[in-house]
Amino acid sequence: MQVPLEITYHHISQSDWIDEYIKERAEHLDNMCDNLISCRVIIEREQHSQHTGNLYRAQVEVSLPPKKHLIGDKKGVVEDMHVQLRPIIRKAFEAVEKQLKKETARRRGDMKQHENGYESHAFVVRLFTEEGYGFIKSPIDGQEYYFHRNAVLHDDFERLHPGTQVRFEAEMGEKGPQASTVQIIDKPGVRVPEEGEEAIEQPEDWKK
Repeated sequence: MQVPLEITYHHISQSDWIDEYIKERAEHLDNMCDNLISCRVIIEREQHSQHTGNLYRAQVEVSLPPKKHLIGDKKGVVEDMHVQLRPIIRKAFEAVEKQLKKETARRRGDMKQHENGYESHAFVVRLFTEEGYGFIKSPIDGQEYYFHRNAVLHDDFERLHPGTQVRFEAEMGEKGPQASTVQIIDKPGVRVPEEGEEAIEQPEDWKK
């Protein structure tokens, strides 16, 4: 995990055994995903409950790149903290684990499709020219991919503009999906030439 585990208690005193149990479950999550950013856990005793006994809540939230959040939220009546609170925490983590498995499988499937030559076209959506990086977006699944100027073939980083169509190869980086190679297919205002034909600039009002 890139950010240390965060445990928060609301209307309940901090407990060493709860902390240890949460750490064990969080480590399991971290082992399931190699790019987990953070894990936040809230243990709360709800006030003014109409239930017989005390109603407790466990919420687990993890974040993945890019800006992906998975949440598990479980509640239950607790008479004995050691007996009944632990299953509530476990179920909250299990809910996140289930989501994490689906998300990991989806991302692996996306990477496999790209490796097989599918969904390899994208459009530049954001550029940070001075910093030397940007983001492209697949029109098929809406996934965004980070790329560095060094990944742009033929030193064409300076030719990129928002809207430029590119061909790319995807991989999973430390901070999420990224493009390992980026090749310009066409630029706004430039028609893609046929083989043996020179590129022809389109008039300024070609989009009208």
